[in-house]
Amino acid sequence: MHGPSGLLQPSANVSVSRNRHGAGAIVLPPISDHRIVVHASRKTWSFCNTTGTRHLRREGDIDLVPAGQEGGYAAETDCEALEIRLAPQVVEQTAFEMGSGRRSSLDMRHVMRNERIVHLARALESERHADSPGGSLYAETIGIALATQLIGLARTADDFRAGLSAAQLRRLYDFVEAYIDQALTIETLAREAGASSSHLRHWFKQATGVTVHRYVVRRRVERARLLLAQGKLSVAEVALAAGFSHQSHMARWMRRELGETPRTLLRRPSA
Repeated sequence: MHGPSGLLQPSANVSVSRNRHGAGAIVLPPISDHRIVVHASRKTWSFCNTTGTRHLRREGDIDLVPAGQEGGYAAETDCEALEIRLAPQVVEQTAFEMGSGRRSSLDMRHVMRNERIVHLARALESERHADSPGGSLYAETIGIALATQLIGLARTADDFRAGLSAAQLRRLYDFVEAYIDQALTIETLAREAGASSSHLRHWFKQATGVTVHRYVVRRRVERARLLLAQGKLSVAEVALAAGFSHQSHMARWMRRELGETPRTLLRRPSA
């Protein structure tokens, strides 16, 4: 792992560095500041130790590591990231002034999208290169703007009115298709969407008309139907490939969703 290419510290409350990492484990040990890590490489496959899943990190994807917590992941290729360190007191003071009450902690977030945070991170890095006399004041202003965004992330599901964005839904759809053969918990899917579990449950149903669980089951049934139609795998093998715990589990859901059994579909001649 390579170190930071330069650290902007015009303020005791906010700083930024561009870090270059080699392939392998990237560990962010606990520190007293909140860390906002913005992926700065085009595409990097990585494995998240917290969620136990593989992610394709794109430029602009964000990890939020709250103060006192450890973050990181295993990268499959070399990559770069902008790392912002923000003092917790900035978030608490901003929340207090917004009338939100003091917040002493934030939730860990993985591979989330927030264009405003990305814009602020890039502005902070640009100020580092500019080395202007007003750098300290400018950094403080960006720090408050970042705190405002983090406070928005910390709101409960009842505070949200916009629901899940199209980008969040697309990320979830892609993730389910890519990992359909694995265990997909609500916690894993919420991290992928960059939302809380309760927020995901509520707004996913509002957006799609079905629960997260029912959506995943229907995608498993559809995958199983396609595999059975190909006729290359046994019923038991199809069940595992589609993410069902066993053959009977798959049969029960296929009868419920399609009105047919796996063996009926397996015997049906292909068109």
